[in-house]
Amino acid sequence: MNEMTKVTTLKDWETDQEVRWCPGCGDYAILKAVQRTMPQLGADPANTVFVSGIGCSSRFPYYMETYGFHTIHGRAPAVATGVKLANPNLDVWIITGDGDALSIGGNHTMHVLRRNLDCQIMLFNNEIYGLTKGQYSPTSREGTTSPSTPYGSVDRPASPCAFALGSGARFVARGIDIHKGLPDVLKAAHAHKGTAFIEIFQNCIVYNKDVFEEFAAKKTAASTQLWLADGEPMLFEKGEKGIALDHDNLTLKVVDVVDGDWQAAGVIEHDVTNRSIAHMLVELPFGEFPMALGVLYDDPRPTFETAVAEQNRLASEGKKPDLQALVSKGQTWTVKEGGPEL
Repeated sequence: MNEMTKVTTLKDWETDQEVRWCPGCGDYAILKAVQRTMPQLGADPANTVFVSGIGCSSRFPYYMETYGFHTIHGRAPAVATGVKLANPNLDVWIITGDGDALSIGGNHTMHVLRRNLDCQIMLFNNEIYGLTKGQYSPTSREGTTSPSTPYGSVDRPASPCAFALGSGARFVARGIDIHKGLPDVLKAAHAHKGTAFIEIFQNCIVYNKDVFEEFAAKKTAASTQLWLADGEPMLFEKGEKGIALDHDNLTLKVVDVVDGDWQAAGVIEHDVTNRSIAHMLVELPFGEFPMALGVLYDDPRPTFETAVAEQNRLASEGKKPDLQALVSKGQTWTVKEGGPEL
């Protein structure tokens, strides 16, 4: 996150490129949410970079009127790291998908999280490989039928947010492609100094349609979605239910709230700096519990590029730049007629 003061409008962030996703794809909603949020951040298109890997989501940089890189499969974090180290003042966003970030790119995703590069990672999770025609992905549920799993997947799916926390991420959040709360999640991610990881549940209209409908549908959202806010009680079902700590088993549990008295019911207040609770929220089994959404964890620490810059400053302190001395350092030889002179 960098200091932003630029006054822009939605139009300043839209390109003249034809947006080429399938009609009804959740990517459209995410794109529009980002384009509408950037002016509210005071961001400057000339100081912003979107870096993507491979997949449907990775078309994103073409549709943002900023600098951008459409890189290779799984390597967006590596390119983004180079961009940020070369110019720490740039506002860097990484766009990736569940296959791009957690399969071939799992290694790179892990390292950018543990290093804590100052950037925002938006992982579009549709639980399928959309661009390559619907094969199952690392986040596909058990039993998912696809061209690569015609009898149903027997893999246990990866949890993007659990992966992020396990890799040392200092900011972890969740959103839904079409939900009005997504811009607030993006703003919180941008305000965080360090790597901000956002999992966005995204509907693939062709290969995995409505896979998140159980909790994404508006008609049941009150009972199936738990939107978290720092310092606020964990309430859902219009305040009639909440999340409490089961002290005997050191787990979370659902409790009834009578007459709005959530304190008496033992409902806990969300603390974004509590890493243990964040782990519990990420692992809540949906159905028995609502889906935890919003900012699950936010606890900044010094960033990677800041540490590198300080190390370089200390290493060069009191020294004068001398290219000839550098290239002559160590074993050298001069080539002369008749052979080298050591």
